[in-house]
Amino acid sequence: MQISATIVTYKNSHEMLNKAISSFLNTEMDVKLYIVDNSPTDEIKTLCNDSRIEYIFNNANVGFGAGHNVIMCQPHKMGEYHIVLNPDIYFDGGVIEELFNYMHDNCSVGLVMPDVYYPDGERQYLPKLLPYISDLIYRRFNISNKIRDKRNHLYEMRFADYNNPFQIAIASGCFSFFRKSVIVNENILYDDRFFMYFEDFDISRRVSVNHKIVCNPNVNVVHEYERGSHKNSKLFKVFVKSLMLYFTKWGWLFDKRRGEINKYLIEKYSL
Repeated sequence: MQISATIVTYKNSHEMLNKAISSFLNTEMDVKLYIVDNSPTDEIKTLCNDSRIEYIFNNANVGFGAGHNVIMCQPHKMGEYHIVLNPDIYFDGGVIEELFNYMHDNCSVGLVMPDVYYPDGERQYLPKLLPYISDLIYRRFNISNKIRDKRNHLYEMRFADYNNPFQIAIASGCFSFFRKSVIVNENILYDDRFFMYFEDFDISRRVSVNHKIVCNPNVNVVHEYERGSHKNSKLFKVFVKSLMLYFTKWGWLFDKRRGEINKYLIEKYSL
């Protein structure tokens, strides 16, 4: 098997999920897709009628990272590369092939992501530097001032040249293309204490200890991003809990590696 992927679902619309499934299976490569269903019912199973799909019903909402770990902790179920996909992602043919070839040619890269757009064609700027708590406060409460705008320009790596692949600190969990050997040899799974939010920040940091993380803008995907924590009070509480867990784990004020990585990327890619 060349490529495997997991999509963790929770009461997602069938139309949206079907677009994600069809996008991944639109390839001549040897692939396998695991649908890990955290929903209270198994009605999504009706979409899993391709021999390349394995449906797994958890019968409980175990969270994003824990759902993906169901497969990532079983090396024999993964391909040479493993993709973590959101159910609200879709893309044209050729994306998987391009990323496969890129990883094959760049052995120092452990994790790569494509360029990501909204359905209206606007870029999402999902590659990130490592965050300071002030970056997240500015963004969360939409504080508009010159300091916020300058910080956001850096934090979202808007200074990078999107005409060529570039190294990043954080790869978005909406589409993360992992080298299997990194997951298996270094036991890099999602920290399932993060029910949702910041699990991609955390796993990116652990991958980056020994491997490069890259955004490859030569390919792009569409992400129907809904920003649920801005609309739902329960999700906002989950967001805050994960935020506190992340900074408690890696450092609130004192985080030497954060400063080193961010400085390196800004100096390397600032035009």
